Amino acid sequence: MIVAFSVQPTGTPSDPALARDLEEGADAASVQDAVAAAVRVVRDSGLPTRTSSMFTEIEGEWGEVMEVVRRATEEAGRYGSRVSLVLKADIRPGHDGELDGKVERMEAAVERLERS
Repeated sequence: MIVAFSVQPTGTPSDPALARDLEEGADAASVQDAVAAAVRVVRDSGLPTRTSSMFTEIEGEWGEVMEVVRRATEEAGRYGSRVSLVLKADIRPGHDGELDGKVERMEAAVERLERS
């Protein structure tokens, strides 16, 4: 399966060491740092992964992928009192290497259209 997900913490960090002195109305912690911490968890998993400007994709078996998503969400949660998680899954049993395979097939289709 492939899962594309994003996490965004809000509120006061659950880890006081992550709080910053801020002007009124500013976030209590850096969302960029929270996302980086979550992405580090994903990359450290050893599973195939890709990060874009809005989502991180990870490929593997159901249990291992969801465990990584859970740990990444918990890591981002240290930066806020609440976490928003957006998740989309492509569940296709018996297929591996689709993180790259789907993109390669799409690029080949674009090339065919450009030649016609």
